[in-house]
Amino acid sequence: MQSVSVTFKSNGLSLAGNLFLPEDHTEGDRRPAVVTSHPFGGVKEQTAGLYAEKLAAEGFVALAFDTAHQGDSEGEPRGLENPFARAEDIRSAVTYLSTCEQVDPERIGALGICASGGYVPFAATTDHRIRAVATVSAADIGALFREGLGGGQDPQVLAGMLEASARARTAEAADGVLRYDPVVPETPQEAEGAPTLYREGTDYYRTSRARHPNSANRYLFRSVDQMAQYSSFDLVHLIAPRPLLMIAGTEADTAYFSREAVEKAREPKELFWVEGATHIDLYDKDAYVPTAVAKLASFFKEHLASV
Repeated sequence: MQSVSVTFKSNGLSLAGNLFLPEDHTEGDRRPAVVTSHPFGGVKEQTAGLYAEKLAAEGFVALAFDTAHQGDSEGEPRGLENPFARAEDIRSAVTYLSTCEQVDPERIGALGICASGGYVPFAATTDHRIRAVATVSAADIGALFREGLGGGQDPQVLAGMLEASARARTAEAADGVLRYDPVVPETPQEAEGAPTLYREGTDYYRTSRARHPNSANRYLFRSVDQMAQYSSFDLVHLIAPRPLLMIAGTEADTAYFSREAVEKAREPKELFWVEGATHIDLYDKDAYVPTAVAKLASFFKEHLASV
């Protein structure tokens, strides 16, 4: 497996990525390629990098990258989560791949995981260079903040967060004080009683399983007002006639996002279930990831084979 550290620009900021090349890649060989984007709070060295590496083993050029304000990429303040900028980062990653000598620019797909499983389809609705769209454990970050996991959140919760976000903006401007909140509970003890998504998120991000120094488990709280006005799948029908594949675990408490998005989408589309898997299981567990990778490889080979 060949891996090269790369940088490219997005909204004037330099983003850092790892470009994975198939073992049998040779000079002058232009391959189909896949942009792989990380979850909210994640970095390229975690699940996005794992999927990129495995797709490269299947013959694709694959790019895992840190979005702006995250990981090794530029952007101040750190930890800002702006969904509209995240979508632009994905488009910028496509632009970068389109200029790579190892890539056929007419055969580029994109894979999003968790929150980027919302950002990737959102970006693809208007960026027709993304020829095939796939997600793993997709989530709409806007709906999560507006409605809570599973829906039904008291509207006063969001109203309170927006009031606090507004105060955080003022404090940042007036005194330079940045408010950060955790993405997942910091310890197993704090995670007790939380939904499966957050308990397993703690196990993934805050233990030796996937802990990384660039994944600090915090986001800039004033991001809430940008996340709350964003919806991943309102225009998902615009992806057609390009193909959409959404992969979810049958035991995932976020599975409804994929189900509802596929219902809104137009053909060709597919919802692929991984039996017994939870949301976080599909990040790295050997019992489930090979099933997801095999499906992704088949999907991208079919739809990026020719133009």
